[in-house]
Amino acid sequence: MSTTTYFPEAVNADGAPIKLALAYNDEVHSTSKYAAYLPVYDTTTKFPPTEVFEFEDRGHYGDSRMTNLFQNTPNLKVTKLTPRIGTEISGLQLSQLNSAQKDDLALLISERGVVVFRDQDFKDIGPDAQKEFGRYFGRLHVHPVGAHVKDHIEFHSIYLGKDNLYRLGRSGAKLTTTGYHSDVSYEHQPPGITILTLLQVPETGGDTAWTNQTAAYDRLSEPLKRFLEGLKAEHSGFPQAENARRDGHFVRREPVKSYHPIVRVHPVTKLKALFVNPGFTKRIVGLKAEESEAILKLLFTHISQSQDIQARIKWNDRTVALWDNRNTAHTAISDYDTSDDGEGLRQGFRITTLAEVPVGLDGLRSEWDC
Repeated sequence: MSTTTYFPEAVNADGAPIKLALAYNDEVHSTSKYAAYLPVYDTTTKFPPTEVFEFEDRGHYGDSRMTNLFQNTPNLKVTKLTPRIGTEISGLQLSQLNSAQKDDLALLISERGVVVFRDQDFKDIGPDAQKEFGRYFGRLHVHPVGAHVKDHIEFHSIYLGKDNLYRLGRSGAKLTTTGYHSDVSYEHQPPGITILTLLQVPETGGDTAWTNQTAAYDRLSEPLKRFLEGLKAEHSGFPQAENARRDGHFVRREPVKSYHPIVRVHPVTKLKALFVNPGFTKRIVGLKAEESEAILKLLFTHISQSQDIQARIKWNDRTVALWDNRNTAHTAISDYDTSDDGEGLRQGFRITTLAEVPVGLDGLRSEWDC
């Protein structure tokens, strides 16, 4: 794993001096138009624990007919990616949406799980406008350990190239690089909508796949549904923080764990969805270790292998995907050779918005002790 790292002086948003660790090689990107979005690590700034806050889902204000979102768009094309999950849209610019259209979009994302926009100018409107767009849907999340963009710590940097293979991690010890997860689900108020923009993409490969957690729940037998509906599972950020420290990366906010309902009720659609994922869910509260392991293995296999409730998209550098972490899980597919200039690199940034404290059936709510 080859990563060039040095520590230039910089300042944070308050003007205080900080040091940045650069997680890329300048020489590789000397002519890149999007070098400002390359991964760095603020090795100075510490953040306090995230406090609970009131959240209002913009999807509540959306029109189920999408009359605002799709008005006056003569070149509009809307296509379902699959019957169960995903919608693709072209002929409509995210950067030009008004508030009513954004409300419709929030509703559409909650209904379809993931919405993919093609032929977008979003990557060129600048970080401030990009963050303003994200804030419309909720408070922006700052990743506790991940690489970010210089001067914009709310942007989680997505980068895999020959000068930084860290995102491949320890995948060489596994049979696959895929790993389904819901973004930072260990947070006390886990994410609602995530917005992913790719700036450079390989010629082929580097797709993203999503699975529909509502459909995953629906497929379960009635006895298993009833059993799971009264249970919570532990979602932990501790392994992620421990791995980061071991690899010499800065932990800007101390890790937390949360005990979320296994079956979550979406606040807008009112539909039930599984809320466990192989990335961060560690155990089922109240069960013996062997019981928890067996049931989670069943659910993780179901989530990862049920291709009839999944969608997969091929990216280009004018694609933006928005998804709802409350009723989907997703995985990057790192199937391209980063050492091959033809297959190239994958660079982008993720804006993640925090949502409500998860609620299950009969008012079952998440809890935490740290």
